[in-house]
Parts: sequence; structure tokens; C-alpha cells
Amino acid sequence: MRKKKKTEIYALGQHISMSAHKARRVIDQIRGHSYEETLMILELMPYRACSSIFKLVYSAAANASYKMGSNETNLIISKAEVNEGTTVKKLRPRARGRSFPIKRPTCHITIGVTDISLEYEDGYDFIEKYRNKDYLTSSKKPRWKNMCTDMINTINKNVCSSGGVWDKK
Repeated sequence: MRKKKKTEIYALGQHISMSAHKARRVIDQIRGHSYEETLMILELMPYRACSSIFKLVYSAAANASYKMGSNETNLIISKAEVNEGTTVKKLRPRARGRSFPIKRPTCHITIGVTDISLEYEDGYDFIEKYRNKDYLTSSKKPRWKNMCTDMINTINKNVCSSGGVWDKK
């Protein structure tokens, strides 16, 4: 039995000094994108988490080119997850000899990249697996949109036929 070649390469950042919730809002934007798109997205986003995630994506791509010899144009962000780390607890002195607790959350970020050229011939199947675009191409209109236009049309018919709201008596 032949072992399947490992096609996913990881980069792990531990004890990054930020909340996991703040890092997740950036991670959700890059999951499933190509390596080059991810770098552009991270450069243009205004969040503090982007700089540390940018370093991890760059490190994952460097790991993939070193271990598998893959080209950076064929890389896709296949796995991106954020877990909560330990909370650093400190005490801040306050008035009358009291203390106030300071809790600084940390998080662990894992970025996994996959080379499309090793897995699939054209790469499009892999992209569709990780990035679902059904909601963009669906032709079904929302229910509330039809109700809203129907209400506006009935209001307009009533106003035009009754002589209007604008008549001053």
C-alpha cells in the first residue's frame, strides 16, 4: 500500500497577543482564497490582526515552497483557524491600596496552504470546495423584496387614483 503524499502545509502562530474574536473576523475573509489574493486582502484591511496573519500566510507559503517545491501562484488557503490561548493576568494598582485585574487574551492561529497543481489538474474543483458561491449566483429573490415592492405599488395606485395626498382643502 502506497502512502498518499501530504499536500497541506501549515504555519502555526502561538500566544499572539490579541483576542480570538478579533482575529477570526480577518481569518473568515481569507479562507479559500489564493495566496496572492490573500496578501492583497490583508494589506488593505484596517485591522491590527492583519499584520500577524500576514506573517503567518507568508511563512506557510515559504514552508510549502521549501518542503514541496511548489510555486506560490498555485497555493490556496485551505485551512485557517483561530483558537483561544492562555489569558495573561496582571494587577493594576488603584486608589487606597486596592488592585484592579487586567486580563490580556492570547490566541493561536493556524494557516494551512495546499498546492492545487499537485491535487487537481485545473484547480477549479478545489476552489469551489473551499469557497461556496451559491449565494451569489442564485436567481431566487428574497421574499421581503417582493412584499416591499407590492406594498409600494399599491400605495402609488391609491394615491394616484384618489386625487392624491397633496391636495390642500
